[in-house]
Amino acid sequence: MLQTLAVANYRSLHELVVPMTRLNLVTGDNGSGKSNLYRALRLLAQTARNGVASALAGEGGLASALWAGPERISRRMVMGEVPVQGTARSEPVSLRLGFSAEDFGYAIDLGLPVASASMFDRDPQIKCESLWAGPFLRAGNVLVERRGSVVRRRAGRGWEVVEEHLSSFDSVFGQLADPQRMPEVLALREYIRRWRFHDHFRSDAAAPARQPCMAIRTPVLSDDGHDLAAAWQTIIEIGDEAGLQGSLDDAFPGARVLIEGWDGRLSLKFQQPGLLRPLAASELSDGTLRYLLLIAALYTPRPPPLMVLNEPETSLHPDLLPALARLIIKASARSQLWVVSHASRLIAALQEDPACNAIRLHKEFSQTRVLGMGNLDAPAWYWPQR
Repeated sequence: MLQTLAVANYRSLHELVVPMTRLNLVTGDNGSGKSNLYRALRLLAQTARNGVASALAGEGGLASALWAGPERISRRMVMGEVPVQGTARSEPVSLRLGFSAEDFGYAIDLGLPVASASMFDRDPQIKCESLWAGPFLRAGNVLVERRGSVVRRRAGRGWEVVEEHLSSFDSVFGQLADPQRMPEVLALREYIRRWRFHDHFRSDAAAPARQPCMAIRTPVLSDDGHDLAAAWQTIIEIGDEAGLQGSLDDAFPGARVLIEGWDGRLSLKFQQPGLLRPLAASELSDGTLRYLLLIAALYTPRPPPLMVLNEPETSLHPDLLPALARLIIKASARSQLWVVSHASRLIAALQEDPACNAIRLHKEFSQTRVLGMGNLDAPAWYWPQR
Protein backbone atom coordinates (compact mmCIF):
# COMPACT_ATOMS: atom_id res chain seq x y z
CA MET A 1 0.00 0.00 0.00
CA LEU A 2 1.28 3.46 -0.89
CA GLN A 3 1.91 5.74 2.05
CA THR A 4 3.04 8.95 0.37
CA LEU A 5 2.54 10.71 -2.97
CA ALA A 6 4.86 13.62 -3.78
CA VAL A 7 4.70 16.11 -6.67
CA ALA A 8 6.78 19.19 -7.39
CA ASN A 9 6.40 21.83 -10.12
CA TYR A 10 3.47 20.20 -11.91
CA ARG A 11 0.80 22.76 -12.83
CA SER A 12 -0.62 24.11 -9.54
CA LEU A 13 1.31 21.53 -7.47
CA HIS A 14 4.39 23.57 -6.65
CA GLU A 15 5.47 21.33 -3.77
CA LEU A 16 2.92 18.87 -2.42
CA VAL A 17 3.41 15.78 -0.25
CA VAL A 18 0.22 13.86 0.48
CA PRO A 19 -0.26 11.02 3.00
CA MET A 20 -2.16 7.97 1.77
CA THR A 21 -4.10 5.21 3.52
CA ARG A 22 -6.31 2.35 2.38
CA LEU A 23 -9.18 4.66 1.35
CA ASN A 24 -8.29 8.16 0.13
CA LEU A 25 -10.86 10.82 -0.71
CA VAL A 26 -9.69 13.94 -2.57
CA THR A 27 -12.09 16.90 -2.42
CA GLY A 28 -11.99 20.65 -2.88
CA ASP A 29 -13.58 23.55 -4.68
CA ASN A 30 -13.45 23.89 -8.44
CA GLY A 31 -9.96 24.96 -9.45
CA SER A 32 -8.36 23.77 -6.21
CA GLY A 33 -6.13 21.25 -8.01
CA LYS A 34 -8.02 17.94 -7.70
CA SER A 35 -7.62 17.18 -11.40
CA ASN A 36 -3.94 18.17 -11.33
CA LEU A 37 -3.24 15.77 -8.47
CA TYR A 38 -5.10 13.01 -10.30
CA ARG A 39 -3.20 13.71 -13.54
CA ALA A 40 0.11 13.73 -11.69
CA LEU A 41 -0.64 10.28 -10.27
CA ARG A 42 -1.58 9.05 -13.74
CA LEU A 43 1.58 10.58 -15.20
CA LEU A 44 3.61 8.75 -12.57
CA ALA A 45 1.97 5.49 -13.65
CA GLN A 46 3.10 6.18 -17.23
CA THR A 47 6.75 5.82 -16.20
CA ALA A 48 6.24 2.06 -15.91
CA ARG A 49 4.89 1.94 -19.47
CA ASN A 50 7.65 4.09 -20.94
CA GLY A 51 5.06 6.69 -21.85
CA VAL A 52 5.86 9.64 -19.59
CA ALA A 53 7.31 11.75 -22.43
CA SER A 54 4.39 11.10 -24.75
CA ALA A 55 1.93 11.72 -21.88
CA LEU A 56 3.53 15.12 -21.30
CA ALA A 57 3.37 15.81 -25.03
CA GLY A 58 -0.36 15.20 -24.84
CA GLU A 59 -0.56 17.98 -22.23
CA GLY A 60 1.22 20.43 -24.51
CA GLY A 61 4.78 19.52 -23.58
CA LEU A 62 6.82 19.94 -20.42
CA ALA A 63 6.69 23.73 -20.59
CA SER A 64 2.87 23.65 -20.46
CA ALA A 65 2.80 21.21 -17.54
CA LEU A 66 5.29 23.10 -15.36
CA TRP A 67 4.40 25.24 -12.37
CA ALA A 68 3.84 28.73 -13.80
CA GLY A 69 4.38 30.73 -10.60
CA PRO A 70 7.61 32.09 -9.11
CA GLU A 71 10.36 29.69 -8.06
CA ARG A 72 10.02 30.86 -4.49
CA ILE A 73 7.20 32.64 -2.71
CA SER A 74 8.80 34.82 -0.07
CA ARG A 75 7.42 35.72 3.33
CA ARG A 76 6.86 39.29 2.13
CA MET A 77 4.73 37.98 -0.74
CA VAL A 78 2.68 35.91 1.70
CA MET A 79 2.20 38.92 3.98
CA GLY A 80 1.12 41.04 1.02
CA GLU A 81 4.00 43.47 1.43
CA VAL A 82 5.14 42.91 -2.16
CA PRO A 83 3.21 41.52 -5.15
CA VAL A 84 3.64 37.91 -6.21
CA GLN A 85 6.04 38.19 -9.12
CA GLY A 86 8.59 36.12 -10.95
CA THR A 87 12.31 36.68 -11.23
CA ALA A 88 15.02 35.39 -13.53
CA ARG A 89 15.17 31.57 -13.29
CA SER A 90 18.06 30.49 -11.08
CA GLU A 91 17.36 26.76 -10.98
CA PRO A 92 17.07 24.15 -13.74
CA VAL A 93 13.67 23.21 -15.11
CA SER A 94 12.45 20.32 -12.97
CA LEU A 95 9.18 18.38 -12.76
CA ARG A 96 9.36 15.75 -10.03
CA LEU A 97 7.03 12.87 -9.19
CA GLY A 98 7.38 10.16 -6.57
CA PHE A 99 5.72 7.78 -4.16
CA SER A 100 6.66 5.56 -1.27
CA ALA A 101 5.26 2.54 0.53
CA GLU A 102 6.36 0.80 3.71
CA ASP A 103 9.08 -1.17 1.99
CA PHE A 104 10.04 0.73 -1.19
CA GLY A 105 9.84 4.05 -3.00
CA TYR A 106 10.46 5.64 -6.38
CA ALA A 107 11.02 9.15 -7.73
CA ILE A 108 11.67 10.67 -11.16
CA ASP A 109 12.94 14.13 -12.13
CA LEU A 110 12.20 15.47 -15.62
CA GLY A 111 13.83 18.47 -17.27
CA LEU A 112 14.93 19.91 -20.60
CA PRO A 113 18.19 19.51 -22.56
CA VAL A 114 20.88 21.93 -21.42
CA ALA A 115 21.97 22.77 -24.96
CA SER A 116 20.86 21.01 -28.09
CA ALA A 117 20.97 21.55 -31.85
CA SER A 118 18.26 18.95 -32.30
CA MET A 119 14.74 19.74 -33.48
CA PHE A 120 13.65 17.92 -30.28
CA ASP A 121 15.14 20.50 -27.92
CA ARG A 122 11.79 20.77 -26.09
CA ASP A 123 11.52 17.00 -25.61
CA PRO A 124 11.56 16.28 -21.85
CA GLN A 125 14.57 14.39 -20.55
CA ILE A 126 14.78 12.15 -17.51
CA LYS A 127 17.47 13.75 -15.39
CA CYS A 128 17.41 11.28 -12.53
CA GLU A 129 15.50 8.35 -11.10
CA SER A 130 15.83 6.64 -7.77
CA LEU A 131 14.47 3.41 -6.31
CA TRP A 132 14.96 2.84 -2.61
CA ALA A 133 14.03 0.51 0.25
CA GLY A 134 12.04 1.90 3.16
CA PRO A 135 9.38 4.57 3.62
CA PHE A 136 11.52 7.52 2.47
CA LEU A 137 14.77 8.21 0.66
CA ARG A 138 18.04 8.20 2.61
CA ALA A 139 21.61 7.95 1.43
CA GLY A 140 21.95 4.45 2.82
CA ASN A 141 18.81 2.82 1.42
CA VAL A 142 19.07 3.58 -2.32
CA LEU A 143 18.86 0.41 -4.42
CA VAL A 144 19.03 1.81 -7.94
CA GLU A 145 20.13 5.29 -8.97
CA ARG A 146 20.03 6.91 -12.39
CA ARG A 147 21.70 10.24 -13.13
CA GLY A 148 21.58 11.32 -16.73
CA SER A 149 22.49 8.33 -18.87
CA VAL A 150 24.34 6.43 -16.10
CA VAL A 151 22.59 3.85 -13.94
CA ARG A 152 24.14 2.11 -10.98
CA ARG A 153 22.82 -0.34 -8.43
CA ARG A 154 23.73 -1.19 -4.88
CA ALA A 155 26.27 -4.02 -4.66
CA GLY A 156 27.12 -4.89 -1.06
CA ARG A 157 28.70 -1.81 0.49
CA GLY A 158 29.51 -0.27 -2.87
CA TRP A 159 28.00 0.44 -6.26
CA GLU A 160 27.94 -1.34 -9.59
CA VAL A 161 27.45 0.56 -12.85
CA VAL A 162 24.94 -1.38 -14.96
CA GLU A 163 24.43 1.08 -17.84
CA GLU A 164 26.31 4.14 -19.08
CA HIS A 165 24.33 5.08 -22.18
CA LEU A 166 20.69 5.04 -21.17
CA SER A 167 18.29 6.87 -23.45
CA SER A 168 17.38 10.25 -21.98
CA PHE A 169 13.65 9.96 -22.76
CA ASP A 170 13.04 6.37 -21.54
CA SER A 171 12.65 5.33 -17.93
CA VAL A 172 14.73 2.59 -16.31
CA PHE A 173 11.52 0.54 -16.28
CA GLY A 174 11.56 0.30 -20.07
CA GLN A 175 15.26 -0.35 -20.52
CA LEU A 176 16.56 -2.24 -17.49
CA ALA A 177 13.64 -4.30 -16.14
CA ASP A 178 15.52 -7.59 -16.29
CA PRO A 179 14.81 -10.42 -13.81
CA GLN A 180 18.48 -11.36 -13.60
CA ARG A 181 20.29 -8.02 -13.66
CA MET A 182 17.67 -5.73 -12.12
CA PRO A 183 14.96 -7.69 -10.27
CA GLU A 184 14.07 -4.64 -8.15
CA VAL A 185 13.28 -2.58 -11.25
CA LEU A 186 11.21 -5.37 -12.77
CA ALA A 187 9.22 -5.94 -9.58
CA LEU A 188 8.42 -2.23 -9.16
CA ARG A 189 7.52 -1.84 -12.84
CA GLU A 190 5.02 -4.68 -12.65
CA TYR A 191 3.59 -3.26 -9.42
CA ILE A 192 2.93 0.14 -11.03
CA ARG A 193 1.54 -1.44 -14.19
CA ARG A 194 -1.18 -3.07 -12.12
CA TRP A 195 -2.58 0.30 -11.03
CA ARG A 196 -5.98 0.99 -12.59
CA PHE A 197 -7.55 4.31 -13.47
CA HIS A 198 -11.26 4.71 -14.15
CA ASP A 199 -12.02 8.17 -15.47
CA HIS A 200 -15.40 8.49 -17.09
CA PHE A 201 -17.09 5.37 -18.37
CA ARG A 202 -19.12 6.31 -21.40
CA SER A 203 -22.87 5.94 -20.94
CA ASP A 204 -24.20 7.85 -23.95
CA ALA A 205 -26.43 6.22 -26.57
CA ALA A 206 -23.40 5.00 -28.54
CA ALA A 207 -21.44 3.78 -25.49
CA PRO A 208 -19.53 0.51 -26.13
CA ALA A 209 -21.04 -0.98 -22.95
CA ARG A 210 -24.48 -0.94 -24.60
CA GLN A 211 -23.35 -3.36 -27.31
CA PRO A 212 -22.89 -7.18 -27.09
CA CYS A 213 -19.32 -8.34 -26.54
CA MET A 214 -17.23 -11.42 -27.22
CA ALA A 215 -17.64 -14.30 -24.75
CA ILE A 216 -14.12 -14.14 -23.34
CA ARG A 217 -13.27 -14.44 -19.63
CA THR A 218 -12.66 -10.87 -18.48
CA PRO A 219 -11.26 -10.52 -14.94
CA VAL A 220 -10.44 -6.84 -15.60
CA LEU A 221 -13.04 -4.49 -17.08
CA SER A 222 -11.70 -2.47 -20.00
CA ASP A 223 -11.32 1.30 -19.78
CA ASP A 224 -14.22 1.94 -22.15
CA GLY A 225 -16.45 -0.77 -20.63
CA HIS A 226 -17.14 -2.54 -23.94
CA ASP A 227 -16.78 -5.94 -22.24
CA LEU A 228 -19.21 -5.25 -19.39
CA ALA A 229 -21.29 -8.40 -20.00
CA ALA A 230 -18.16 -10.60 -20.09
CA ALA A 231 -16.73 -8.96 -16.95
CA TRP A 232 -20.02 -9.45 -15.09
CA GLN A 233 -20.21 -13.13 -16.04
CA THR A 234 -16.57 -13.62 -15.08
CA ILE A 235 -17.30 -12.29 -11.59
CA ILE A 236 -20.27 -14.67 -11.32
CA GLU A 237 -18.13 -17.68 -12.26
CA ILE A 238 -14.82 -17.00 -10.51
CA GLY A 239 -15.39 -13.94 -8.29
CA ASP A 240 -17.59 -12.80 -5.42
CA GLU A 241 -21.05 -13.46 -6.86
CA ALA A 242 -22.79 -12.89 -3.52
CA GLY A 243 -21.09 -9.53 -3.04
CA LEU A 244 -21.88 -8.58 -6.62
CA GLN A 245 -25.58 -9.28 -6.16
CA GLY A 246 -25.58 -7.61 -2.75
CA SER A 247 -24.18 -4.35 -4.14
CA LEU A 248 -26.67 -4.46 -7.00
CA ASP A 249 -29.55 -4.97 -4.57
CA ASP A 250 -28.24 -2.16 -2.36
CA ALA A 251 -28.61 0.32 -5.23
CA PHE A 252 -31.58 -1.24 -7.03
CA PRO A 253 -33.62 -3.34 -4.56
CA GLY A 254 -34.88 -6.55 -6.13
CA ALA A 255 -33.07 -5.99 -9.43
CA ARG A 256 -31.11 -8.70 -11.26
CA VAL A 257 -28.58 -8.64 -14.07
CA LEU A 258 -29.00 -11.38 -16.66
CA ILE A 259 -26.23 -12.39 -19.03
CA GLU A 260 -27.38 -14.02 -22.24
CA GLY A 261 -25.05 -15.79 -24.64
CA TRP A 262 -25.31 -16.83 -28.28
CA ASP A 263 -22.83 -17.64 -31.03
CA GLY A 264 -19.80 -16.72 -28.90
CA ARG A 265 -21.20 -13.35 -27.81
CA LEU A 266 -22.70 -12.04 -24.57
CA SER A 267 -25.27 -9.37 -23.86
CA LEU A 268 -26.39 -7.83 -20.57
CA LYS A 269 -30.00 -7.36 -19.54
CA PHE A 270 -31.42 -5.68 -16.46
CA GLN A 271 -34.52 -6.98 -14.70
CA GLN A 272 -36.36 -4.80 -12.19
CA PRO A 273 -39.46 -5.60 -10.12
CA GLY A 274 -42.65 -4.48 -11.86
CA LEU A 275 -41.30 -4.84 -15.40
CA LEU A 276 -42.68 -7.63 -17.60
CA ARG A 277 -39.42 -8.02 -19.49
CA PRO A 278 -35.76 -7.29 -18.78
CA LEU A 279 -34.24 -4.17 -20.31
CA ALA A 280 -31.37 -4.50 -22.77
CA ALA A 281 -28.20 -2.49 -22.11
CA SER A 282 -29.18 -0.19 -24.97
CA GLU A 283 -32.37 0.75 -23.06
CA LEU A 284 -30.78 1.59 -19.71
CA SER A 285 -30.50 5.13 -18.42
CA ASP A 286 -27.03 6.68 -18.36
CA GLY A 287 -26.91 6.51 -14.56
CA THR A 288 -27.97 2.85 -14.33
CA LEU A 289 -25.45 1.77 -16.96
CA ARG A 290 -22.67 3.74 -15.30
CA TYR A 291 -23.46 2.21 -11.91
CA LEU A 292 -23.30 -1.30 -13.37
CA LEU A 293 -19.90 -0.43 -14.87
CA LEU A 294 -18.66 0.75 -11.46
CA ILE A 295 -19.87 -2.45 -9.77
CA ALA A 296 -18.07 -4.58 -12.37
CA ALA A 297 -14.88 -2.52 -11.99
CA LEU A 298 -14.86 -2.64 -8.19
CA TYR A 299 -15.70 -6.35 -7.91
CA THR A 300 -12.92 -7.41 -10.26
CA PRO A 301 -11.64 -10.94 -9.50
CA ARG A 302 -8.13 -9.55 -9.99
CA PRO A 303 -7.93 -6.64 -7.54
CA PRO A 304 -5.15 -4.14 -8.34
CA PRO A 305 -2.86 -2.74 -5.64
CA LEU A 306 -4.21 0.75 -6.42
CA MET A 307 -7.50 1.76 -8.04
CA VAL A 308 -8.24 5.39 -8.89
CA LEU A 309 -11.78 6.69 -9.47
CA ASN A 310 -12.09 10.18 -10.90
CA GLU A 311 -15.52 11.70 -10.18
CA PRO A 312 -17.40 8.37 -10.10
CA GLU A 313 -20.62 10.24 -9.31
CA THR A 314 -20.94 11.53 -12.90
CA SER A 315 -24.41 10.76 -14.36
CA LEU A 316 -25.62 9.19 -11.09
CA HIS A 317 -28.76 10.29 -9.26
CA PRO A 318 -27.90 11.70 -5.80
CA ASP A 319 -29.93 8.93 -4.16
CA LEU A 320 -27.45 6.37 -5.54
CA LEU A 321 -24.43 8.02 -3.94
CA PRO A 322 -24.72 6.44 -0.45
CA ALA A 323 -24.87 3.00 -2.10
CA LEU A 324 -21.85 3.92 -4.23
CA ALA A 325 -19.97 4.92 -1.08
CA ARG A 326 -20.72 1.53 0.50
CA LEU A 327 -19.53 -0.16 -2.71
CA ILE A 328 -16.26 1.81 -2.63
CA ILE A 329 -15.69 1.08 1.07
CA LYS A 330 -16.11 -2.66 0.43
CA ALA A 331 -13.69 -2.48 -2.50
CA SER A 332 -11.09 -0.75 -0.29
CA ALA A 333 -10.74 -4.02 1.63
CA ARG A 334 -9.32 -5.58 -1.56
CA SER A 335 -7.44 -2.64 -3.14
CA GLN A 336 -6.12 0.72 -2.09
CA LEU A 337 -8.67 3.29 -3.32
CA TRP A 338 -8.10 6.87 -4.47
CA VAL A 339 -11.38 8.72 -5.09
CA VAL A 340 -11.65 12.25 -6.51
CA SER A 341 -15.09 13.76 -5.97
CA HIS A 342 -17.03 16.98 -5.40
CA ALA A 343 -20.42 15.32 -4.69
CA SER A 344 -21.37 16.26 -1.13
CA ARG A 345 -23.51 13.15 -0.51
CA LEU A 346 -20.77 10.79 -1.69
CA ILE A 347 -18.17 12.66 0.35
CA ALA A 348 -20.29 12.55 3.49
CA ALA A 349 -21.04 8.84 3.10
CA LEU A 350 -17.38 7.93 2.52
CA GLN A 351 -16.27 9.96 5.54
CA GLU A 352 -18.51 7.84 7.76
CA ASP A 353 -15.85 5.14 7.39
CA PRO A 354 -13.21 5.73 10.11
CA ALA A 355 -10.51 4.53 7.69
CA CYS A 356 -11.29 7.28 5.15
CA ASN A 357 -8.36 9.65 4.59
CA ALA A 358 -10.05 12.92 3.56
CA ILE A 359 -7.68 15.17 1.60
CA ARG A 360 -9.29 18.57 1.08
CA LEU A 361 -7.39 20.76 -1.37
CA HIS A 362 -7.41 24.54 -1.59
CA LYS A 363 -5.36 27.26 -3.25
CA GLU A 364 -2.86 29.58 -1.59
CA PHE A 365 -1.17 32.04 -3.96
CA SER A 366 -2.17 29.74 -6.85
CA GLN A 367 -0.49 26.76 -5.14
CA THR A 368 -2.50 23.66 -4.32
CA ARG A 369 -2.31 22.86 -0.61
CA VAL A 370 -3.90 20.31 1.70
CA LEU A 371 -6.26 22.18 4.00
CA GLY A 372 -5.17 21.99 7.63
CA MET A 373 -1.79 20.37 6.90
CA GLY A 374 1.26 22.42 7.81
CA ASN A 375 4.87 21.75 6.86
CA LEU A 376 5.45 19.72 10.01
CA ASP A 377 2.32 17.62 9.40
CA ALA A 378 3.39 16.35 5.97
CA PRO A 379 5.02 12.91 5.67
CA ALA A 380 8.81 12.75 5.53
CA TRP A 381 10.01 13.12 1.95
CA TYR A 382 13.37 13.78 0.24
CA TRP A 383 13.94 14.17 -3.48
CA PRO A 384 16.94 12.52 -5.17
CA GLN A 385 19.65 14.89 -6.36
CA ARG A 386 20.56 15.24 -10.01
